[in-house]
Parts: sequence; structure tokens; C-alpha cells
Amino acid sequence: MAAMKPRTGDGPMEVTKEGRGYVMRVPLEGGGRLVVELNATEATELGDKLIEAVV
Repeated sequence: MAAMKPRTGDGPMEVTKEGRGYVMRVPLEGGGRLVVELNATEATELGDKLIEAVV
């Protein structure tokens, strides 16, 4: 039997390209992850909005 690892929110935020889209995984406070799939246009728009919010 394979060892089972608990799913936790620990770890870095990550974005991977999968097929035509991007999958963003964001660790959540209290455990777990928010997983969002975006196309290239949405990813660019999100990046622009985040830059506006931070600057």
C-alpha cells in the first residue's frame, strides 16, 4: 500500500502551463489550496490588475 500524504496548504504559490491554459495554485490559510484555471488573456489581465493593486 502506498503511503498517503496529507493535503496541506503549505508550500509556495505556483502557476503551471497545462495545455492551452494556466493553472494557478494558491495556498489558503487554514489548509488546502485554491486552484484556478485561466486562459492566456485572463492570466495577462490578472497580472495587470495585481500590478495596479501593488504599485
